[in-house]
Amino acid sequence: MSENEKENKNFIWNIIDEDNQSGVYGGKVITRFPPEPNGYLHIGHAKSICLNFGTAEKYGGGCNLRFDDTNPAKENAEYVRAIEEDVKWLGFSWKSLCWASDYFDTMYEAAQELIRKGLAYVDDQSADEIRSGRGTLTKPGTESPFRGRSVEENLRLFEEMKDGKYEDGSKVLRAKIDMASPNINMRDPVLYRISHQTHHNTGDKWCIYPMYDLAHPIEDAIEGVTHSLCTLEFEDHRPLYNWVLENVGFWPNPPKQIEFARLELANTITSKRKLKKLVDDGLVDGWDDPRMPTIAGIRRRGFTPAAIRNFCEMIGVAKANSTVDPGMLEHCVREDLQDHVESRNVVENPVKVIITNYPEDQTELLELENNRNHPEMGTRKVSFSRELYIDGADFMEVPVKKYFRLFPGNEVRLKGAYFITCNEVMHNEDGSVKELLCTYDPATKSGGPEPNRKVKGTIHFVDAKTAVKIPIRNFENLMTADENGEMVFNPDSLQETFGYAEPSVLSAEAGDRFQFFRHGYYMADSKLSKPGAPVFNRIVGLKSSWKPPKK
Repeated sequence: MSENEKENKNFIWNIIDEDNQSGVYGGKVITRFPPEPNGYLHIGHAKSICLNFGTAEKYGGGCNLRFDDTNPAKENAEYVRAIEEDVKWLGFSWKSLCWASDYFDTMYEAAQELIRKGLAYVDDQSADEIRSGRGTLTKPGTESPFRGRSVEENLRLFEEMKDGKYEDGSKVLRAKIDMASPNINMRDPVLYRISHQTHHNTGDKWCIYPMYDLAHPIEDAIEGVTHSLCTLEFEDHRPLYNWVLENVGFWPNPPKQIEFARLELANTITSKRKLKKLVDDGLVDGWDDPRMPTIAGIRRRGFTPAAIRNFCEMIGVAKANSTVDPGMLEHCVREDLQDHVESRNVVENPVKVIITNYPEDQTELLELENNRNHPEMGTRKVSFSRELYIDGADFMEVPVKKYFRLFPGNEVRLKGAYFITCNEVMHNEDGSVKELLCTYDPATKSGGPEPNRKVKGTIHFVDAKTAVKIPIRNFENLMTADENGEMVFNPDSLQETFGYAEPSVLSAEAGDRFQFFRHGYYMADSKLSKPGAPVFNRIVGLKSSWKPPKK
């Protein structure tokens, strides 16, 4: 094992190594990623995807993509397609594409087996009665009055449930375990419920559906999963997972459930219910809105698969939940983009500059590097003439202390061009800045002899003759805390503006990324961009308060 592998080793891999040494699964490693198709996947799911698929790859095994479609009331084909696309986008391929609904016959047989063994019964209590009878952490539960039904009666009632004789909520099948168990999940949990819903896969064949605690272990066992990797909220369910497999008894070498800490980002809502409400209320442009924490959303915003995988590797695999600074994710995105995208000059809140001593009919083509960190990415031609636009943030009529950009009487360098000095500010009737009258020093051209003086500020520009106007969408946090500390929708999370850019950006296709010099990284939006008319989303800014720990 290399030193790098040792550093990246996690407790799950330690368990798998021990199982491989003992030969419990014959050296096989089969995992699964089992989303319920009731919404789009979010950034928290990315960690589970990377862990499950990455672990299978590491050990030369396979990972199944399994749709846990046991609740037809909330599932549809749109979510299925989105989940498949997310997994592929992150760079993974599944061993098998599976559906929980394909196993409904086996699950029904397993439930009958538990009834025959006296380990399950049909309960006529309502959901509220079952809930109140379950007890508390300090008080044992109360046995159902229907717990003593005979095996024969339970088999008959369960079959009648399957045949559609009873209404939704009138009966359930419960495991018969221990109503005094310190683990509330073991207090006769519900295994099957009645739901007269048409299923997207099985149609109207079934009107009873298994609960997750029954379906999950059986699905794993049928597929030959060796290590079932779950987030920590399922740790208290592990005894029930093992109980089902042991007492059904169909599988002599059952899978092993291992729990890990889920990914939580600070100030980020990942609840599917809350995200769906944002979509349904029209507060966002669908599940793939670039402000959304869904994988589809961050993909449309411009995050890269490599950055997401690196982020998941950096946060590691732990047994204790923690909250991660979103700046860490942005750092990973920035680290990836800085080596792969070209730079372009774009100015926002443009201020016009007229170089009064530059010939009116002259235009120069300057050579600018595409990526200053990677000379192999080449250069591009940028035009320069008498009238330019500079960024609004690069001029102050009354400068603050330590402001080194352009202001009256100050000299700065235009990147890749010349030194200019602001001599006069022209105003509109309302007092706003109309244009700046400047002069340039022809002896200070970039690439020529070193000037005999220094300037502290370097700013960028676009040529007013060739500049093109482009829509720009900048983003803030989708959610913000209200006066009570509750997370609510941030109405200022989308800021639509425009910029003047080098004309080459008009050829950008949807998905093309650039660094807008001194502004950040941007991508042409996949839904709003048209040929010759891209709309740019800000992916991340150039700087962040988050810093990686020192090694």
